[in-house]
Amino acid sequence: MDNAERLEIEQACIRLVNRYANLGDAQDWEAVAALYTEDATMRRPSGGDPVVGREAILAAFKARPPRAQRHVVSNIVVDVEGPATARTFSVILLFQGEAAAPGELPEMSANSPLVGWYRDLIVQTPHGWKFAERLGGLDFRP
Repeated sequence: MDNAERLEIEQACIRLVNRYANLGDAQDWEAVAALYTEDATMRRPSGGDPVVGREAILAAFKARPPRAQRHVVSNIVVDVEGPATARTFSVILLFQGEAAAPGELPEMSANSPLVGWYRDLIVQTPHGWKFAERLGGLDFRP
């Protein structure tokens, strides 16, 4: 693999990580779930048991009550393992609050921001780069 191919994979992975945050903040759960492989594993930074399978991941997101949220993602490091696999590490800040009426700004929750991270296994599929595994954790107690 040459440097141009490696950089292309890195950019695709960074885009996937950022797209995940943006779609999650928009609460477009179908689009978020579509970023995972069919047999993917996901664990939220707040903990809990891992959720396995795209359909179960979608159901887990849909089960959450609506809230106002904004993720800030930084320090993304991509380690390309081969032409079809990469691992990423990223740091997240999550600002959240109760959903507000249309046109109103939400009030931020007292436990915001949350500081955490994701470790991902990203794979190339016929439909582009997808998360095969997305495991999160928190760095500080809320």
